[in-house]
Amino acid sequence: MVQHGFKRTLMDYCVFVKKLTDADFLILLLYVDDMLIVGKNIAMINDLKTKLSTTFEMKDLGKAEHILGMQITRDRNKKKL
Repeated sequence: MVQHGFKRTLMDYCVFVKKLTDADFLILLLYVDDMLIVGKNIAMINDLKTKLSTTFEMKDLGKAEHILGMQITRDRNKKKL
């Protein structure tokens, strides 16, 4: 992920962050064969998925509802996960 401009967090080696601007970033969570990409900029998320798919065999499962046994709840009106 470093070659794509991400930095691994010190608290969890499965979490990578890429700062795009002062107010925008991407978070990439990797664990074995599970991946979750989080960010406000959908174009940057799609660009990352395209780049990663040239290196890894991946399948986009759409909107995340679960990861690693945890349910993901989204409130778009309040902009919260």
